[in-house]
Amino acid sequence: MNPGIMVDLNYVMYHVLLTPLKVPLRLLPDALHTEVLARVFNHLLRGQAIAARLGELEGKTICLDITDAPCRLHFRIQNGRLRPSGAGRADVSIRGTLADFLDLAARREDPDTLFFHRRLCIEGDTETGLHVKNLLDALDYDIEAHVRAVLVAPLADLALGIIRRLPLPGLQPSRPR
Repeated sequence: MNPGIMVDLNYVMYHVLLTPLKVPLRLLPDALHTEVLARVFNHLLRGQAIAARLGELEGKTICLDITDAPCRLHFRIQNGRLRPSGAGRADVSIRGTLADFLDLAARREDPDTLFFHRRLCIEGDTETGLHVKNLLDALDYDIEAHVRAVLVAPLADLALGIIRRLPLPGLQPSRPR
């Protein structure tokens, strides 16, 4: 193969896909991103087993520091939900690039790998940090449970039937029993 024609997929992902995502992170206030992300996160947690464990971090504050945006998102765990929190000292801060946070969210990379290779750094209260890392490790998204938690039964059955027919690797709900 001609080396001049080869495509570096990491370069494409970073410069073509991630660079445009950074624009709103740079231009809009962190508080707006925090509010939107908290709402999305809380919605996605509906029906998930891990949601019950969030209460173990009650009252703790977490900061996500996206170093290449730059953007700092502050959250507080309150009543088993993620809530926006004002900027200030967090119990735990997790620092990394946007690509690393997206790899974590999409489960393309194991949290232990990201932390071990220092692509994500965690600082602050050791016990809380370890608890957050363990929650990230235990995250196994159950799309069927989520759909059933947010839709009434007939609509959930219809939506899950459609999802089962789509070529979505890694997002297939379990087959009906």
